[in-house]
Amino acid sequence: MSQWEGVIEYVAVVEEQSFTKAATRMRTSVANVSRRVNSLEERLEVKLLSRTTRKVTVTEAGATYYQHCKPLVEGLNNAELAVNQLQLTPKGSIKMTAPVTYGEQVIAPLMHDFLMEYPSLELELVLSNQKQDLVAEGFDLAVRLGRLDDSTMMAKKLRDRHMFVCASSEYIKQYGEPHSLSELKYHNCLQGSTQYWRFDERKIERLVQIRGRMQCNSGYALLNAALKGLGIVQLPDYYVQPYLASGELVELLTDYRGNKEGIWALYPQNRMLTSKVRTLIDYLSAKLSHDNHEHQSS
Repeated sequence: MSQWEGVIEYVAVVEEQSFTKAATRMRTSVANVSRRVNSLEERLEVKLLSRTTRKVTVTEAGATYYQHCKPLVEGLNNAELAVNQLQLTPKGSIKMTAPVTYGEQVIAPLMHDFLMEYPSLELELVLSNQKQDLVAEGFDLAVRLGRLDDSTMMAKKLRDRHMFVCASSEYIKQYGEPHSLSELKYHNCLQGSTQYWRFDERKIERLVQIRGRMQCNSGYALLNAALKGLGIVQLPDYYVQPYLASGELVELLTDYRGNKEGIWALYPQNRMLTSKVRTLIDYLSAKLSHDNHEHQSS
């Protein structure tokens, strides 16, 4: 008798608390489920279930056996699902979330191309700067920027991002250029959602409090203000790279440029990665890492 025989049926009976419901779930007969569970008990020489005409009760030994068998059965199901999905064209619906500005400027155009490439897929893209509860709200995937603080999620880095401190040449002509972190307090720093900028000083992270005449939670609004000469700004590479290349912005404090951070794809760790979500993660990783390489080369 195989060690697997009766195990899957037993786990189904425990979870459904019924031989009839277990049989319905497994699309087989009650007699077949009962026979296999009886054979399992005979092989183990222990009573796993107490049966009456009204209910099924798990014995102490049965509860212990179930706790050990449940992850094995889930693993077997996931293994079969993974192999089957290798043969499948991605289809169905994907629900994902991303930050508003990065989502509008970077993720949404990539998703349009992705949908063109996979016509059997449907997408719900929720752009929000609030961190959504992926499990409770049924999200398959989230794109997150910077440092991660949610250890309950699985994460794959899609690309690196670098933070640049820069200003327009007009601002520098009028107010000069800071050459040390302590000099920032004499400048008009365009403030985002925090009052601190992060730097690297001799491989030690430094948080420097900044102040200025303007605060806004939009990176593009801060970028526009910097281009007009209103002040100094700290923004990720994908905001400022074209303007640094054209000379409209000048990078400052290059010796203190902060360590690179990640742009991540997050998904619930207790959820089997389906073919469609894995395909999307691989697609984003390939497109964004190529974009990242181009930025670093320029």
